[in-house]
Amino acid sequence: MDVRSAVLKMIAAISGKWVVAAAHLGMTENSLKNRAYETKGQSLATDDALALQQLSGTTFFAEAIAAASGGTFVKLPDIGAIENDSIQQLFNQNYAEIGRLFESFTAAAADGEIDDHERAQISAHGQTLHRKIEMLMALMFSVYCHRTQAVKLAQSSGVAND
Repeated sequence: MDVRSAVLKMIAAISGKWVVAAAHLGMTENSLKNRAYETKGQSLATDDALALQQLSGTTFFAEAIAAASGGTFVKLPDIGAIENDSIQQLFNQNYAEIGRLFESFTAAAADGEIDDHERAQISAHGQTLHRKIEMLMALMFSVYCHRTQAVKLAQSSGVAND
């Protein structure tokens, strides 16, 4: 997904859509549309895109930026009451996922070649596994390290111009 598509999806996810999104950013609906659709050389500022992401409750902008940078966005879980048993359970689930990835690989490579469809399936499985492992690591470090390098935006009250 590209950044423009992410902005449009975030606006669509906001209750009240364009009107509420524009009011939240302190601009007119037409100004927001010009920036979202990049008309007349305009573009939406990064801070405004982040504000829309927060208001929409989505991660579309972060996903688009990660994809444009050749990466994958991994949302850090809310820690809550995570215990060592939960972390060990996630390890076990990831071991099973690695086994399923290996099964996909061996089935695809059985004929000596991995076609485009098989490659897409294996890649999707690998990306899912990558996200799960990143989440597991974030949980481990959040629970057992005194500090993390994670940066979280302040929670918005959802009220325009707050």
